[in-house]
Amino acid sequence: MATATVRIPAEKRDTLKTIAAIEKTEMKMILSDLIDEYIERHKETLDLLSRPEWVEAIAQGEAEVDSGVPGKRLDELED
Repeated sequence: MATATVRIPAEKRDTLKTIAAIEKTEMKMILSDLIDEYIERHKETLDLLSRPEWVEAIAQGEAEVDSGVPGKRLDELED
């Protein structure tokens, strides 16, 4: 597996080292777990942004909000 160098501020690095020591694990395992969690949380966003029709709908909605078009109540939305 290829590796990458990540710059972490000293204070955060020291805190991470302390946590790793308490948990008897390596910092790279903690970082790997955190990265996996971050990716999982953003998969839906990446999926939506990979669909041109959704990107267009999102842009249209943002333009409507910016121009002052009033929003809809939940019972007014289409299924």
